[in-house]
Amino acid sequence: MHTMSLSPACSGNARTPDWQRRVARAFSRAADGYVQRAGAQLAMGEALWNRLPDKTARILDLGCGPGHWSTRLAERYGAGCRVIGLDLASGMIEVASRQHGNDVCWLCADAAALPLHAHSQDLIFSNLAIQWCPDLEMVLKELRRVLRPGGRALITSLAPGTLAEVGHAWSRPGQPAALLDFRSRERHLVAARLAGFRQVDCRERVARFHYPGLAAVMASIKGIGAQTSRPGARLTRGDLARAVHRFEGLREPEGLPVSYRLLTLELEA
Repeated sequence: MHTMSLSPACSGNARTPDWQRRVARAFSRAADGYVQRAGAQLAMGEALWNRLPDKTARILDLGCGPGHWSTRLAERYGAGCRVIGLDLASGMIEVASRQHGNDVCWLCADAAALPLHAHSQDLIFSNLAIQWCPDLEMVLKELRRVLRPGGRALITSLAPGTLAEVGHAWSRPGQPAALLDFRSRERHLVAARLAGFRQVDCRERVARFHYPGLAAVMASIKGIGAQTSRPGARLTRGDLARAVHRFEGLREPEGLPVSYRLLTLELEA
């Protein structure tokens, strides 16, 4: 079970000064195999696809990864639409450019400091990216800045309770698993209003997926870059056996469950 050689879960509650560098490096390492392992993430992105406007001319795909949604957006809206795919991880941008070519403008940049002019975008599409950003308020202010008046941002993010089963499996007595410190629906609503969005809608639901075993669960997380190891963390055979036993206690007829508390935001500038 070589997939278990790294730290078992998303660490980063403290979001240390090197947090963004570590996230970028983890996602860059995951870039080549991302689409093959990101079935849950792609399925959750469909919540945004169904909310797209009929027409638009300038789109930013924020946290574009290896370019799946960027290229779909370019195909949907055709030659009259300019799509920018932006990601913090240079490895993701390299894979996106190599696999999808120049129909999309690819940028490696920070969501909290967008290299774009004010009011330059009609639509921002962002699937499961902003939960990795340490400064939610600054990111939403930047999105509001680059959107034209009347422009829209369609965003998915994750709320507390995400990966609860993974946390249960890997926790130790008196030491919870180091899961990412997901932010609440209320926090997103406040941040969006402070950013100056005219209309704010944020809906929360649980999206559940099933896997045949713990190795498949952890491969799905590691494969999408969401497994940033704790400095100095080492797993023992006992850790692995304990995690398998705890997760097996949650098994359902469909397999081992993994829950995401999915936030879907629709913001209008």
